[in-house]
Amino acid sequence: MQTHGSTPCPCPSFRLRELASMYFTMVAVFLVILVVALQGLVPRGTYFPYKVPLDPQGLLELSWNVSYPEQAVYFQILIRKLKFGLLFGMSDRGEFENADLAVLWNDGHSSYFGDAWSDAHGQLHMDSQQDYQLLGAQKAPEGLYLLFRRAFSTCDPKDYLIEDGTVHLIYGILENPVHSLRAINISTMYRGLQRVQLLKPNITIPELPNNVKTMEITTPNIVIPSQETTYWCYIAKLPDSFAKHHIVMYEPVITAGNEALVHHMEIFQCTAEFDSIPQYNDLCDSKMKPERLNYCRHVLAAWAMGAQAFYYPKEAGLAFGGPDSSRYLRLEVHYHNPLLFKGRRDSSGIRLYYTANLRPHDAGIMELGLVYTPVMAVPPGETTFILTGYCTDKCTLQALPEDGIRIFASQLHTHLAGRKVVTVLSRDGREQQVVNADGHYSPHFQEIRMLKELVAVFPGDELITTCTYNTEDRNKVTVGGFGIMEEMCVNYVHYYPQTQLELCKSAVDPGYLHLYFNTVNRFNDEEVCTCPKVSVPEQFSSIPWNAFNRDVLKSLYNFAPISVHCNKSSAVRFPVRRAFRAKGRAGGGEVMLAQRWDRELSSPCCSLGGSEHTAPKLSLLP
Repeated sequence: MQTHGSTPCPCPSFRLRELASMYFTMVAVFLVILVVALQGLVPRGTYFPYKVPLDPQGLLELSWNVSYPEQAVYFQILIRKLKFGLLFGMSDRGEFENADLAVLWNDGHSSYFGDAWSDAHGQLHMDSQQDYQLLGAQKAPEGLYLLFRRAFSTCDPKDYLIEDGTVHLIYGILENPVHSLRAINISTMYRGLQRVQLLKPNITIPELPNNVKTMEITTPNIVIPSQETTYWCYIAKLPDSFAKHHIVMYEPVITAGNEALVHHMEIFQCTAEFDSIPQYNDLCDSKMKPERLNYCRHVLAAWAMGAQAFYYPKEAGLAFGGPDSSRYLRLEVHYHNPLLFKGRRDSSGIRLYYTANLRPHDAGIMELGLVYTPVMAVPPGETTFILTGYCTDKCTLQALPEDGIRIFASQLHTHLAGRKVVTVLSRDGREQQVVNADGHYSPHFQEIRMLKELVAVFPGDELITTCTYNTEDRNKVTVGGFGIMEEMCVNYVHYYPQTQLELCKSAVDPGYLHLYFNTVNRFNDEEVCTCPKVSVPEQFSSIPWNAFNRDVLKSLYNFAPISVHCNKSSAVRFPVRRAFRAKGRAGGGEVMLAQRWDRELSSPCCSLGGSEHTAPKLSLLP
């Protein structure tokens, strides 16, 4: 799971040993009585600022804290109804195979706690290096508190490397006594997963102004549908003549008892071009949903399970209200109800903290990544397919102020096939720093995340967003678009001071994609020179996805010129020349192929004239 570094890792200070394995090696195991003399080491609740229910029934509650000086995470699990043990750990995407686990089990007489791992078949093994350090256990009226510690990196290849981004936590409850670790059968236990951001940034929380007001945008006592996944939409309206204010903080409002069901929530502001938005309080995917709700896409607030209150920097606030702003807000709540509870009423939402005393800067939100277009596609059956979107130097030169902007938060976004997302800042062709990265990204866990430090972006800088997709479970091509089975690659960055630049994205040039279709036709004995009138998704769907067709598409996305979208909030483009640039990752052979394809764009046979496919003569730029 993680590789050994160049410097040796210190050995854990707490371990008891027993003889184990057929090779007569000594491995660490520990025996612990549930009520121990270590009770004084269990910090009070204030030492654990982050809390999340692990299971939908609320039987397990996780609290944690992060120590950056120690490079370690302190975990506290409340087990409300202890039976015969608990599995808790981490894995790449929430699997119980190849997982890193802390295990508490009881054989009917004694209780044991150990650091373990599971193999590709889900069989448990005691780890030869014990890195989950037990600190204490304490009985309380509400249940058993179990406290332990884990370093971010342990230099143990069987251990999960705790890093920035999403962490998939897994849990299981033992219903019966077991006589050994290897006797535990994962497949028969009550189990599940929870996603959190463990490594919360260690930043100072600014004080709220004295005149701060609050506004709650919540669902009006709805009944949560008895289905696993529900997206609920509700339209709220600001008061008439609501003046411009700054949002300086927001936090979740969760109905008591529904903490394990409310998965994530967002508030969107509607576009100001409509004087009114219809009232709505129903399923987001209902056929009865008014079309105008689709124009409520400007994010004001976003929360996901495990997240705390979101604070704006003391020098900036998010503007809402005023004559140029819509008075209509759309609340969207995602309910995750795998146990299909019936009749649960809910009034959850988000509480906004706002002030009429405007701060020095309006905060802005900018979209980075790929344009929502079917020209960017992922073939079926791919384990790792990479697409990259560019906010180019030409755009930032035109759109950003001389002193630049400061990014303080980021929300990564893909649809269901997304597995990894990263945005990097590049200056003069060299990577300067990572803006935000999630190597275990899940589309089911999207939140606005505060950055550990401000990222300064100046005119002439580039912001490059790369998404990795997995389509192993699909037999049809996945194209870019708005649908849930289509794909996106976006980073919504929160920054100040606000500029007119709201969208800085790219896509491969459609003319080069047309040449790709022609090339595929040739190698599949199709008509050589065709300019099909069918849509891009239809053309992609007709492709037989053999190794050649896949590799050529990957090469196209790697080296072909790109079309840059540098848009104002009004959707009007900045006066940037419609530029196409090589991405700089092509080798010699790919450059020759690009030059050949470039020549073919000007050939009479495969020209794109006379229709909506028309494109100018293109050339690869350095």
